[in-house]
Amino acid sequence: MSTAPFTSPAAGPPPESRFVKADGVEYHYHDLGSGPNTIFLHGGGPGCTGWSDFGPVAPYFARDRRCLLVDILQYGRSEKCRIAGPMWDFHAAKTIALMDELGIERVDFVCNSWGGTIALNAAALYPDRVRSLVITGSMPVFYGPLAPLPERGHRGRTARDIYYGGEGPSREKMRELLTRLEWYDADRLPDETLDLRYQQSLDPEERELAAMSDSPRGDWQDLTEQLGRVAAPTLFMWGREDAFLTPDYPLMLSRMVPRGSLHVMDHVSHHLQEERPAAYHAVVSGFLASAELL
Repeated sequence: MSTAPFTSPAAGPPPESRFVKADGVEYHYHDLGSGPNTIFLHGGGPGCTGWSDFGPVAPYFARDRRCLLVDILQYGRSEKCRIAGPMWDFHAAKTIALMDELGIERVDFVCNSWGGTIALNAAALYPDRVRSLVITGSMPVFYGPLAPLPERGHRGRTARDIYYGGEGPSREKMRELLTRLEWYDADRLPDETLDLRYQQSLDPEERELAAMSDSPRGDWQDLTEQLGRVAAPTLFMWGREDAFLTPDYPLMLSRMVPRGSLHVMDHVSHHLQEERPAAYHAVVSGFLASAELL
């Protein structure tokens, strides 16, 4: 059996930027490919955007799908609006409003971390609008089946506070964050990916939000009740070495969602779609094709 190291490609130059107003807020997104509408929602780490999280894998999906790589509100070039009330309800409603503005009736979601929790809630609240879900590294509930979650489920928030705290962001702090929490193999992290995340993390409005309490991001929600209402076929894609949530956690989630299943991938941590994009696409595309037949 080959022991050659995996390679992780960089995202490359992003395609044309697009902007749209939806229910009073402005979204930034990239639109590439053609076929079934598929919305990609990124994670919540410093400097994350639709392109930084899904740029390496997007060309695979764009061969036979319309791929909308969206910057979540408060990230990237989307509006840095303040959120009041339950945060996942807010994001779900605005995401559906975005679909309305783009003329999309039903969609497949492919999501990482923060974005996956948004999509799960959207599927629970607006079941007629969601065809299927692919969820990677998300934390919709605050407990685990076998043991307490690392740092009581606050590891991501703590990492963000450390990154923006002290003397502020730096390229080396970003490297440490990515290689400790998001990537399995530090040697596979492309410099282009590191620079993309670091430069975006310097956005003045993102730094202002990070310096505040959690109030501008809305009130945290536990989605235990909502998961049982998710009717769409749901694939939980997980890294065997995920630094936030070990695979027993998504196994629990797959049992909470009526049509949930789980795939655990080796030699990856929190960003499967960046570390092993070809392997990620092979599994996810098969799931999406089968979901269309259901």
